[in-house]
Amino acid sequence: MKPEQIKGKKKSQSTPIHPAKGLVIVITGNGKGKTTAAFGQALRAVGQGYKVFVVQFMKGRKYGEFKAAKKYLPDITVRLSGLDSFVLRDNPAAVDIELAQKGLKLAKQAINSGEYNMVILDEINVALDFKLIDLNNVIELIKNKPADLDLILTGRYAPPQIINLADTVSEVKEIKHHYAAGIKDRAGIEY
Repeated sequence: MKPEQIKGKKKSQSTPIHPAKGLVIVITGNGKGKTTAAFGQALRAVGQGYKVFVVQFMKGRKYGEFKAAKKYLPDITVRLSGLDSFVLRDNPAAVDIELAQKGLKLAKQAINSGEYNMVILDEINVALDFKLIDLNNVIELIKNKPADLDLILTGRYAPPQIINLADTVSEVKEIKHHYAAGIKDRAGIEY
């Protein structure tokens, strides 16, 4: 029997066997739950002994996933790369562009470090759509990632070029949202 199948025994702490082909996964669409889905993948990966790095583009607030990872999940590293304010789509501030560029640099470092099995680029599709980062740089990042690294890109407005490079693409579609009924955002649901 494998160690994880024996009741009361801990799973082996040895390095997990990671597949030779890492996947590129895109989670996009206008519905709620893209970041949540990506963090679900991170949780699943950590459960298999993997290490995960997350860059949250255009986010400066320490949302629940940031706090939980810091407090309970030492194998998930989360870095914020934005302000705790909205970005103007047609006229982003210089600081928004600068922070997104720093986030992309952090992502490249994590991807090439050899330390992580999975890297999540949360809201990168929105950062691309808002022209905070260059699409060609992200395409190059995807094409040059280590072969065994899983890479997840989230956010609305995934460009067709990114979708074409992906192994898996999921679209989260809004059918109904509580905001339409006047229900405000809440801790544990939106943040």
